[in-house]
Parts: sequence; C-alpha cells; structure tokens
Amino acid sequence: MTRSPTAPKGTTRPAAPAVPGTEDEAAAAGPDLGAMIEATIAWYAETARDLPWRSPDATAWGILVSEVMLQQTPVVRVLPRWLEWMQRWPEPAALADAPTSEVLRAWDRLGYPRRALRLQECAREIVRAHGGVVPRGEERLRSLPGIGEYTAAAVTAFAHHDRAVVVDTNIRRVLARAVRGRALPDRSYSAAERALATHALPAERERSVAWNQAVMELGALVCTARTPRCAQCPLAGIGCAWVAAGRPEPEQDTRRRQSFEGTDRQMRGRIMALLREQGAAAPAMLAALDPEDPVRVERCVRSLLADGLAAVAEEAGEAATEGDAGAEGDAGTLPGLRLP
Repeated sequence: MTRSPTAPKGTTRPAAPAVPGTEDEAAAAGPDLGAMIEATIAWYAETARDLPWRSPDATAWGILVSEVMLQQTPVVRVLPRWLEWMQRWPEPAALADAPTSEVLRAWDRLGYPRRALRLQECAREIVRAHGGVVPRGEERLRSLPGIGEYTAAAVTAFAHHDRAVVVDTNIRRVLARAVRGRALPDRSYSAAERALATHALPAERERSVAWNQAVMELGALVCTARTPRCAQCPLAGIGCAWVAAGRPEPEQDTRRRQSFEGTDRQMRGRIMALLREQGAAAPAMLAALDPEDPVRVERCVRSLLADGLAAVAEEAGEAATEGDAGAEGDAGTLPGLRLP
C-alpha cells in the first residue's frame, strides 16, 4: 500500500518572491508556490509508485536503509535488495551482529559498497547509543556513521513525519525548472538552491512532508533530466518558468567526463564481485583481471584493503604462490584477498 498524502487545507501562498542569493529573475516571475505545492501533492496522491518503504507500516529503520541504498542507484535495482535485506535484518540489532562478509554479499551489485559498511556501522551505533531505535531529529541522525545532510532530512520527513528541507537531485531539478527557469540545477548544491528549497518548504508539518514526497517523485518520473514529459506535468498549467522561457538548453558543461571502462572503480567492482562469488581470491586470480596493467590491479587491491572492504587471505596467497609460480610474473606482489 502506498502512503499517498493529500494536501491539508490552508491558506495559499502568494507568488514566489525573489529568493535572496538566486540572482534569477525567474524566481520572481515563477509559479505561485501555493498552487505549485497543491498541484504537485495532488498529482502524487494519484500516481505515486507503490514502494514498500512508503507503506504506512514501514519502520524508520527500513526507510533509513532505503535512503542509503537509493543514493546514486535506481529504484529497480534497489527494490529486490531492500526486500532481501529487510527480511534478513529487519532491525538495527540484527544487522549490527551480522558477519561483515554476509553484509557485503547481500549488498550484491548495488555499487559503492562502502555504503554497506557504513550502514552496518550505523546499525551498531544505533544499538550502542540509542537502544536499537533510530533516533529522532536531524542533529542526532547526522551523528550516526554514514548519515549526511540529505539522509538525515529524508528520515526526519519520511520516517518521523517532521518538517525538514529534503533536497536530492530530483528536487533540485524541479525547482530549477519550475521556479528558476533553468534546464538543470547548478553543478553542485549551491547556496541559492538551498535558499530556494528552504523558501519553498511549506510551514505546516504535514504539508511539508507531503511536498517533499511529491516533488521528489515528480522529478523522478516526469521532470527527468534528459526527456522531461512536460505534457504530463501537473505544473504545466501553473506556469513553469522553464517552459515559459521556451525550454532553454542547459549551460554547456566543459568538464571532461571519464568513461567507466578502465577506471579504478570498475576494477574495484570486479574484485568485489570475485570475492562475493568465491569468498576468497588468490593473487594469480587477481592479477588475471587485468594482466596488461598490474599496477592498476595492485592499486585497487590496496584501496579495498584500506577501505575495509577486503581482508588479506594468507592461505589463499600461500596456495597461489606454490601452485602458480611463474604463471603470472606480477602475482607475487599481490596478497590473496577474502571478504572481511
């Protein structure tokens, strides 16, 4: 069942004034914020995806887990992992006591596996300092390992139903277009965006929670980065500043993008996949992942050890040295690895 908030009755805000620091004429000429909020919440109530962490009986722990998993990872990849995770570790205490190797296996291919380690550290701190209950309040949440500004605000709003300025990429994009008249948000979260998001948040607690949920969903499903579906947007008749300006192209980004192929991140992912499948990897197995660039392999092995994502497997190293002597000239510089 989806938690579908409806807009509480209240006074409608006047048209958005210029937000200090935005330096945008569109901020003054943008849509009526009250109408924008009401239309977005009403749209969400009708079209929100039925996701388990939005269920009325979802726990604060389950919502915290979903927010960590969803960082830079699409819902379609998170959903099966979240369901499995919550079945195995439905409470912080269960995850706190789990073997780290099993935690990393369960994380599977969600990417950025350090999130899994931080989540277990977070569970242990919740047990140690908060009696196994996810604490309430952004300041207390941010004191937990791996919990930053966004996650603390999201848990505050979606789990505890308190007022908080929740700002992710989707929300930034909707506000950039609808209010500032820009195709995309600033390259990094700016003071102008923070001021706008704070200004747009309804003062009423229930309405603020509903707005956070709704505007995030609007950015995820309709006001997308590459192919926005403006004809289906609830703000189409409200006066989206970007549409009114003729949907101008984004400012050209001259920064060079590095392809994923051949990166250390790719190699780290391949090593972690090998460890999840095999439990341990001998030096020769690691060296064979990129025989053309042994320095890259060793660099990634060392970084995984430093991050706590892998541990030295002495037995694997000794067995490989005896059985594969001379097979890989560079394997001798690598330790065998296992999951921690």
